[in-house]
Amino acid sequence: MFRRLKYTGYADKVCKELTVHQKEFRNKYEIDSYTNWFYNQSSETLRLYSDDREVYFKYIPVGTFSQNTNTWMWAWANENSIESSKFYTLKIKEFGEKKKYENLINGHFDGDQYTGWELTAIAFNILGGIGTYRVTSDHLELYFLITEQITKEESDKIESELIECSIHGKIRKAFICQHLNTNYTTGFEEAFDPYRGMELEKDDDFQAWCTECEKERLKSDGWNDQSIEFAKIKLVCERCYFDIKEFNLNT
Repeated sequence: MFRRLKYTGYADKVCKELTVHQKEFRNKYEIDSYTNWFYNQSSETLRLYSDDREVYFKYIPVGTFSQNTNTWMWAWANENSIESSKFYTLKIKEFGEKKKYENLINGHFDGDQYTGWELTAIAFNILGGIGTYRVTSDHLELYFLITEQITKEESDKIESELIECSIHGKIRKAFICQHLNTNYTTGFEEAFDPYRGMELEKDDDFQAWCTECEKERLKSDGWNDQSIEFAKIKLVCERCYFDIKEFNLNT
């Protein structure tokens, strides 16, 4: 009971603080004057726009609230989320573990119409940012921490580094050999051990090849013209990459 009261006091405090900050954020960027929104999970950008004006932001996903089931899910627990910055929200979980606040520890739990903003206020208190934003798609409410404003040119540059997948839409690129697939297993070798949504260094890419390609690569102690020709590396999207990986490792 004491811990619950302590959590309630903390949540009330940060909600009041966010209300003040959010008013300043809305006024500064005239957030309520835009009629449309668009967000891209792969580039982690949010665009607000009307017929004659627009503004761009970078965001961190906080979590989602389902109006159908009245349940909350933290971004770090959402396996369908591909934003690499979702793992920043693990800091919230760590804080919850120290304080023994169940709502910050559990990845998925029952809530109500106030849950999303309450937990977003806590996320803002722990992670910071310049504001928060919520979008509603069908029955799902998505909550974001807005970290910075960016220009259209900066947004376009981020978008230009993505590829258009016929299955998954615009998403980060990955590279695999011609033999990897989801029809039969071929073995799966990687340049390093990545995971879905992983934040990559500037010059890194998701790269994988099959067992036979690995044999060819080892013959020459590394990639050369012959092993590269055997592999015939092709471009795929990040989600296809991990689908192929899981198929090869789990089958």
